[in-house]
Amino acid sequence: MTGIDIPKILQLSPSPAYVIDLGRLRHNLAILEEVQKRSGAKILMALKAFAMWSTFPLIRETLKGVCASSPWEARLGREEFGGEVHSFSAAFKESDAVELLTISDHLVFNSFNQLERFRPMWEGARGRVSIGLRVNPEHSEGHTELYDPCALNSRLGIRRSEFDGKSLDGVDGLHFHTLCEHLFEPLARTAKVFEDKFGEFLHGMKWLNLGGGHHITREGYDIDGLVELVRYFREKYQVEIYLEPGEAIVIGTGLLVGEVLDVVPNQVESAILDVSATCHMPDILEMPYRPEIYSGYDPGEKAHTYRLGGPSCLAGDVIGDWSFEHPLQPGKRLAFLDMAHYTMVKTTTFNGIQHPHLCTFEPETGALTVVRSFGYEDFRDRLS
Repeated sequence: MTGIDIPKILQLSPSPAYVIDLGRLRHNLAILEEVQKRSGAKILMALKAFAMWSTFPLIRETLKGVCASSPWEARLGREEFGGEVHSFSAAFKESDAVELLTISDHLVFNSFNQLERFRPMWEGARGRVSIGLRVNPEHSEGHTELYDPCALNSRLGIRRSEFDGKSLDGVDGLHFHTLCEHLFEPLARTAKVFEDKFGEFLHGMKWLNLGGGHHITREGYDIDGLVELVRYFREKYQVEIYLEPGEAIVIGTGLLVGEVLDVVPNQVESAILDVSATCHMPDILEMPYRPEIYSGYDPGEKAHTYRLGGPSCLAGDVIGDWSFEHPLQPGKRLAFLDMAHYTMVKTTTFNGIQHPHLCTFEPETGALTVVRSFGYEDFRDRLS
């Protein structure tokens, strides 16, 4: 993770702990601000990926608001972030729709059934809440089916064939979200398919939301291509363009600091840590993927290879295999890299395992701040 003083963070941090580097966060926001200024797009933060609200005062200096997937996320955005609140769900309860219409600026429906079911409610909020539809371009760019909104028989988004004979009265915009950890080229291909299928409906609408999954701040992303694409849709259809990345805001900003508790002999020695894949890094098991570790190498590359695992009773609570230059001993600190997005928002207290501290690191001063620590009461009260 370029520019982060990991040795200093390991020295200062408690364990286990998530640590957000504020300097790297500012770096990402500067890139996103460039995109907004050059393209005219409005960029929102996807709370489903990152919702550490103590960082919102910094993030809202650049981004225009949040996108939410539930009333709780929408309320967090309204109360702690400010700016615009855009809400979408695969389906809403009536009580959810009622609440979201009071705290959202955009409300996006996933079907014509829900659009019409709640029409009497949202028509009463016209002028205050803008209504949209999520569409499915049926163009798959996903590398993992679990995370591919355009996978066969996906429940997400309205297909073009469903538009025939339907009324768009009161609908202000369209939304598509088809990407996951992608650079620009998959968006360009998807946008072409989207326009071929749905472009006819954009004339007279107010906005188009290109969704999330854009790794805009990742090295190698074609910023010029994105700017050109946004300008194309803005100028041709006279619509406002929204982007709602989550990961791009915090790529490379986060560490998960853990500590070796024990080393268990086996054909591949197991180092048991105070951090858990199932509790603290669930995407390792769901994606699946193998994260990077500071000063950790591929198995066999260095002299000492270990299988790292968590302290839970789940037999498969395995983070992966790495090699190290020196033997691991109890008390050794490790730093897992790029652990901001889809970590804190997905944690559990399975087995009553300690939840990591939430910390920030300010490189300008060298100060590490423990923003939040968790105790037994947090575990107890979650379970009533």
